[in-house]
Amino acid sequence: MLEKLKSLTRALKREIKVYQLVIKDKRTPKAAKLLLGLAVGYALMPFDLIPDFIPVIGHLDDVIILPVLVYIALKLTPKEVIEDCRRKVNSLI
Repeated sequence: MLEKLKSLTRALKREIKVYQLVIKDKRTPKAAKLLLGLAVGYALMPFDLIPDFIPVIGHLDDVIILPVLVYIALKLTPKEVIEDCRRKVNSLI
């Protein structure tokens, strides 16, 4: 269980690095950069649009909004850019 959690944490850190490179890449469309930036900003925001103390809905907004923003941004980004960024991150590891 602990090893699974460590593996998941490493994968998440790697993905965040990939997204940072995607945002910096000149080939990434502005809309994708904006959406990825919103996702990162929303994740780091000290408050939620829907407070967490509201049962179920308070936590669902984080579970739904962040993945949807990232998904749409990655769909707008050319596959070559994402693959190049993944290669760069994997070569650093």
